[in-house]
Amino acid sequence: MAASGAVGIVGAGLIGRAWAVVFARAGWSVRLFDTHAATLAAAPGLIRTALDDLARHGLVADPASAMARVSLAPDLATAVADVALVQENGPETVDAKRALFAELDRMAPPDAILASSTSAIVASLFTEDLPGRSRCLVAHPVNPPHLVPIVELCGAPWTDPAAIERARALYASVDQVPITVRKEVEGFVLNRLQGALLAEAFRLVGDGVVSPQDLDATIKDGLGLRWSFMGPFETIELNAPGGIPDYCARYTGFYRRVAAEPAPPSVYDAETVAQLVGAWGGTPSAEALAAKGAWRDARLTALMAHKRDQAPKP
Repeated sequence: MAASGAVGIVGAGLIGRAWAVVFARAGWSVRLFDTHAATLAAAPGLIRTALDDLARHGLVADPASAMARVSLAPDLATAVADVALVQENGPETVDAKRALFAELDRMAPPDAILASSTSAIVASLFTEDLPGRSRCLVAHPVNPPHLVPIVELCGAPWTDPAAIERARALYASVDQVPITVRKEVEGFVLNRLQGALLAEAFRLVGDGVVSPQDLDATIKDGLGLRWSFMGPFETIELNAPGGIPDYCARYTGFYRRVAAEPAPPSVYDAETVAQLVGAWGGTPSAEALAAKGAWRDARLTALMAHKRDQAPKP
């Protein structure tokens, strides 16, 4: 029987490290493995920095104790021995995941959940031939998962519903927010929603309707403020006196006209991308991107603390 408080994290890059933070701060024993030695060696320092940042906002009580629960595994078999969950964060290709899941299915305890962090690849493409395919699923996080708690759970047609339910309980127990994607669809839910918004954003900028800076302002100082604590259905319910039916009666004529002419795939062509990048001001250096990423994480940490403080008390 796998230990209920141990997780094997395969892949020590950005997402894998964040998963380590998620489980370590929740009291789990974390074993981290990566075939790239330098990436694995750098992981503990980066994980400790993230834990310290959370502690400054009161989101981790004892970062040193959390860090002590993280260990580096010398090989894949050690990483997944006696765990309740394996969180895979390997390359985003079907072939790589198929090969890796074959090893995980062979090495991990038979009752361990095998979950992939893939952003878009459905589980049926890389688990069909596995003896233990019924315990395999996608658990897609959002970057970075220790600061953005949603986790999309999506099984293959052969995934045991009990495994999905067990995964939901497991992720909820470490303060993530699991949702169930009821049938396989490429990109799952979040990236399909994001893709719809991005396509329209690229179209509006490409057509000269708005600058990329003003489009971003429309989200972060407009829609995003509501969306940080309400979903789109909650939003429209409050935007008409009679709730959702009233909103649909009032406004879906406009939305029908927009939906009849969706942004085409060509909005992502090189010409539009070049136009966008030029208007944006070019591509920043690696150092500038790293600094902006750190700024983003600091803002997300503060937002997480605020949302925690504002949550209804039991």
